[in-house]
Amino acid sequence: MAPFISLHTRSQIRFGIEAYNVEQTEKAKILDILLSGFNDGRKKTLFCAAVNLLELQELQTVLREIDRKPDMETLTLKEKSAFVAGLLQDTAATKNIDLKLRKKKR
Repeated sequence: MAPFISLHTRSQIRFGIEAYNVEQTEKAKILDILLSGFNDGRKKTLFCAAVNLLELQELQTVLREIDRKPDMETLTLKEKSAFVAGLLQDTAATKNIDLKLRKKKR
Protein backbone atom coordinates (compact mmCIF):
# COMPACT_ATOMS: atom_id res chain seq x y z
CA MET A 1 0.00 0.00 0.00
CA ALA A 2 1.38 3.42 -1.00
CA PRO A 3 1.91 5.97 1.77
CA PHE A 4 -0.65 8.75 2.07
CA ILE A 5 0.56 12.02 0.57
CA SER A 6 -1.67 15.03 1.07
CA LEU A 7 -2.52 17.36 -1.79
CA HIS A 8 -0.36 20.03 -0.15
CA THR A 9 2.63 17.69 -0.01
CA ARG A 10 2.06 16.62 -3.61
CA SER A 11 2.17 20.23 -4.79
CA GLN A 12 5.37 20.79 -2.79
CA ILE A 13 6.95 17.73 -4.38
CA ARG A 14 5.83 18.84 -7.85
CA PHE A 15 7.12 22.38 -7.23
CA GLY A 16 10.39 20.93 -5.98
CA ILE A 17 10.77 18.85 -9.10
CA GLU A 18 9.90 21.80 -11.32
CA ALA A 19 12.42 24.01 -9.50
CA TYR A 20 15.05 21.29 -9.83
CA ASN A 21 14.36 20.98 -13.56
CA VAL A 22 14.64 24.75 -14.03
CA GLU A 23 17.95 24.74 -12.14
CA GLN A 24 19.30 21.86 -14.22
CA THR A 25 18.30 23.66 -17.42
CA GLU A 26 20.20 26.76 -16.27
CA LYS A 27 23.22 24.65 -15.38
CA ALA A 28 23.11 23.03 -18.83
CA LYS A 29 23.15 26.50 -20.42
CA ILE A 30 26.15 27.47 -18.29
CA LEU A 31 27.95 24.27 -19.27
CA ASP A 32 27.28 25.05 -22.92
CA ILE A 33 28.75 28.55 -22.46
CA LEU A 34 31.84 27.12 -20.79
CA LEU A 35 32.37 24.41 -23.39
CA SER A 36 31.73 26.59 -26.43
CA GLY A 37 33.68 29.63 -25.29
CA PHE A 38 36.45 28.45 -23.00
CA ASN A 39 37.27 24.80 -23.71
CA ASP A 40 40.80 24.44 -25.03
CA GLY A 41 40.32 20.71 -25.55
CA ARG A 42 41.52 19.81 -22.08
CA LYS A 43 38.90 21.30 -19.75
CA LYS A 44 35.69 19.40 -20.57
CA THR A 45 35.90 17.13 -17.51
CA LEU A 46 36.68 20.06 -15.22
CA PHE A 47 33.78 22.12 -16.57
CA CYS A 48 31.36 19.19 -16.28
CA ALA A 49 32.45 18.45 -12.71
CA ALA A 50 32.17 22.12 -11.73
CA VAL A 51 28.66 22.48 -13.15
CA ASN A 52 27.55 19.34 -11.34
CA LEU A 53 29.16 20.07 -7.99
CA LEU A 54 28.78 23.84 -7.60
CA GLU A 55 25.56 25.67 -6.81
CA LEU A 56 23.81 27.59 -9.57
CA GLN A 57 24.46 30.91 -7.80
CA GLU A 58 28.18 30.15 -7.63
CA LEU A 59 28.29 29.36 -11.33
CA GLN A 60 26.44 32.57 -12.13
CA THR A 61 28.98 34.50 -10.05
CA VAL A 62 31.81 32.92 -12.05
CA LEU A 63 30.11 33.97 -15.31
CA ARG A 64 29.79 37.54 -14.00
CA GLU A 65 33.49 37.55 -13.10
CA ILE A 66 34.32 36.37 -16.63
CA ASP A 67 32.19 39.18 -18.09
CA ARG A 68 33.96 41.74 -15.88
CA LYS A 69 37.46 40.79 -17.03
CA PRO A 70 38.36 43.69 -19.33
CA ASP A 71 41.01 41.98 -21.46
CA MET A 72 39.15 38.71 -22.05
CA GLU A 73 38.77 39.45 -25.78
CA THR A 74 42.53 39.77 -26.25
CA LEU A 75 43.39 36.47 -24.53
CA THR A 76 44.09 33.29 -26.46
CA LEU A 77 41.72 30.36 -26.02
CA LYS A 78 44.31 28.61 -23.85
CA GLU A 79 44.61 31.70 -21.60
CA LYS A 80 40.82 32.09 -21.38
CA SER A 81 40.48 28.42 -20.53
CA ALA A 82 43.10 28.64 -17.77
CA PHE A 83 41.46 31.78 -16.34
CA VAL A 84 38.00 30.21 -16.21
CA ALA A 85 39.37 26.94 -14.81
CA GLY A 86 41.11 28.92 -12.08
CA LEU A 87 37.88 30.75 -11.18
CA LEU A 88 35.97 27.46 -10.98
CA GLN A 89 38.68 25.78 -8.91
CA ASP A 90 38.89 28.75 -6.53
CA THR A 91 35.11 28.74 -6.11
CA ALA A 92 35.11 24.99 -5.48
CA ALA A 93 37.98 25.30 -2.99
CA THR A 94 35.91 27.66 -0.82
CA LYS A 95 33.45 24.76 -0.42
CA ASN A 96 36.19 22.14 0.06
CA ILE A 97 35.30 20.62 -3.30
CA ASP A 98 38.04 19.08 -5.44
CA LEU A 99 37.28 19.18 -9.16
CA LYS A 100 39.93 16.64 -10.11
CA LEU A 101 38.83 13.42 -11.75
CA ARG A 102 39.95 10.36 -9.85
CA LYS A 103 40.49 7.48 -12.25
CA LYS A 104 40.61 3.92 -11.01
CA LYS A 105 43.96 2.27 -11.46
CA ARG A 106 43.89 -0.74 -13.75
